[in-house]
Amino acid sequence: MSKCAAIYRRELAYFFHTPVAYVVIAVFVALSGYFFYNLLGYFNLASIRAMQSPMQAMQLSLTASVVQPLFGNMSVVLMILLPALTMRLLCEERRSGTAELLFTYPIRDWDAILGKYLATVTVYAVMLGATLVLPALLYRFASPEPGPIITGYAGLLFMGMAFIAMGVFFSSIGDNQLIAFVMTLGCGMVFLILGWIIPFVSETVAVVLNELSILTHFAGFAQGVIDTNDLVYYVNISVFFLFLSARVLDSHRWRI
Repeated sequence: MSKCAAIYRRELAYFFHTPVAYVVIAVFVALSGYFFYNLLGYFNLASIRAMQSPMQAMQLSLTASVVQPLFGNMSVVLMILLPALTMRLLCEERRSGTAELLFTYPIRDWDAILGKYLATVTVYAVMLGATLVLPALLYRFASPEPGPIITGYAGLLFMGMAFIAMGVFFSSIGDNQLIAFVMTLGCGMVFLILGWIIPFVSETVAVVLNELSILTHFAGFAQGVIDTNDLVYYVNISVFFLFLSARVLDSHRWRI
């Protein structure tokens, strides 16, 4: 574990001694704030109109109109931004020539992978923490349900960990950061699109796609429900891609 911790500290120091983490965090917070502002604006307009209709006012929900769509938008933004954090994790080692040194050190592949993975997850947790000002504003001016907010952030955390694991894998198979970025983004898009095409396929295929869709498993979190099936899904995705990364590193080690 000490070797894993050393790599973790090294990667974390790199993130916060270069502009990469700060730029990604700033863009994520800015986009999240933009979506929050627009969703809250639409909700306020709907509330004003609903004052003329008691039945319509009863149907208004801050959770359904602001919180859930906000988390949905944030999840799509994360799919685009997180590859920017992961694209250099192992690509840079190979491009700069330090991969050979890393592979010849008495460090297990899992130590290197977990150290880099956990460092990126830490940066990601900081990203999520920076957006907590948004629900804080809701509590300042309204009374939203705490359940969907807490579970929504939990869902974003697990989803992000799955995306990061994908990024680690695609970063391990080459030395071109741009290719790693595009492949990670493309893989995330595939898991996203699976949920969109469910209404257009047969019932049998829909069941399979529903189980594979990354957003389908996030829907429960955004609604305030934590389903163990959804947790297992994200954990399995993360473990699967980290396992593939270990196999790729092992193949490179044998070539040296």
